[in-house]
Amino acid sequence: MHPAMLQELLESVASGQTPVGDALARLQNLYVEDIEYAHIDHHRSLRKGFPEVIFGQSKNAAQIAGIMDKMVRHEEVVLVTRIDADKGARLQKQFPQAVYHETARMLVWQKGKPPVTGRGTVLVLSAGTSDIPVAEEALITCRVMGNRTEGIFDVGVSGIHRLLKYRRRIHQAAVIVVVAGMEGALPSVVAGMVGCPVIAVPTSVGYGASLGGLAALFAMLNSCSSNVAVVNIDNGFGAGYMAAVINRA
Repeated sequence: MHPAMLQELLESVASGQTPVGDALARLQNLYVEDIEYAHIDHHRSLRKGFPEVIFGQSKNAAQIAGIMDKMVRHEEVVLVTRIDADKGARLQKQFPQAVYHETARMLVWQKGKPPVTGRGTVLVLSAGTSDIPVAEEALITCRVMGNRTEGIFDVGVSGIHRLLKYRRRIHQAAVIVVVAGMEGALPSVVAGMVGCPVIAVPTSVGYGASLGGLAALFAMLNSCSSNVAVVNIDNGFGAGYMAAVINRA
């Protein structure tokens, strides 16, 4: 349950506008709600500052809709990741407020624009155009978690002058997410330019010896820049979430 909604309910009970029994009914599933195929963690917003995120891959549209139906009663925002366009369109019919982001493969339902709670700007860089889907996943995650975000795409090391064109924006960022496939060199280059945290995201973009992103992952794990941390292959969501947590700390 979103903290603002809980506060509103408690104030309503205190003022006598809401009977205690009605409030109890709303709170009885506050911790975990069992809907047979899912246990929904309604307490996560209070515990972690952001609600449970629905991983859409391998779930059918009916399952996702069932989870969303329970969550929208308690939350200000619901985020679904790794969801294809067909599922997105079906869910939008049931939840008209939801917006589907095709490139990022994400569905976002919001009651309103989230307040900015992050201290600075989170900058997301992609090494190549083929890395944009993962970069967009990071951008949208970070944005719905209440952060100012900027994206700069296709600035990889094969044409380093493209990156240097944006030096001012890079130096102004509070946290930087760098998404790269192939040899995965871009995070080290960026981290060597700045003192802020750099979150590296290896992608599965590349030819055979990239091994589905393992080459980029190993390169990033062995970065000589000390301000680099690495998430899993293609995990734009994880990078965006971590960037948001760092930016609000």
